[in-house]
Amino acid sequence: MVKEADYKTERQRMVDDQLRRRDIRDKRVLEAMLRVPRHLFVPKEHQHLAYSDCPLPIGQNQTISQPYIVALMTQMLELQGHETVLEIGTGSGYQAAILSLMAKEVITIERHENLAQRALQSILQLDIKNVTLHVGDGTRGWPESAPYDGILATAAAPEVPKPLLEQLADGGRLVIPVGGRIGQYLEIWQRDGMNYRHEQTVAVAFVPLLGEFGWKDDSWDWL
Repeated sequence: MVKEADYKTERQRMVDDQLRRRDIRDKRVLEAMLRVPRHLFVPKEHQHLAYSDCPLPIGQNQTISQPYIVALMTQMLELQGHETVLEIGTGSGYQAAILSLMAKEVITIERHENLAQRALQSILQLDIKNVTLHVGDGTRGWPESAPYDGILATAAAPEVPKPLLEQLADGGRLVIPVGGRIGQYLEIWQRDGMNYRHEQTVAVAFVPLLGEFGWKDDSWDWL
């Protein structure tokens, strides 16, 4: 059985070797990655791999992203601490926990109710109070709490869902993987009034973003 002190050592090594040595420079992101116990968001049979440089399965054909990708996407939002952030695809709840230390309020949506319940348990275990979790179609966003200063999607869309762009605050940033089954690119979208500018960044591989404005359940495998 791994002791908590050992997990802390592994977490420090993760930050030093996987993040600092790459292009993660945001001090607040590095601090958040150091503070959140990633192993609590991983199924017990995989906890010994919680701080490895790879994604891990969490059930329902979903994964917890590799630590570097979590840190990179968080850094791309350029959060200062006063923002309201929307996360599409709660998954394990780990990304939401990281965002909770970076923003004032986090709204997160998960389409699988059993994953949502497990994520909520992990979030509550850490006494995180600024995360609100909803079960639903994340491609529709969550208009009740819009506009959002930042939106982060943890699954890949064929194109950016229109509701997410509409719910982005003026000056806000959206980070989302866009592409097909064999690979995608992380895209950063920023709103300027009624206009949007965007850039395509690194190549990634995510599970599909299913929903009304994403992939359909029967379409992903054929692309």
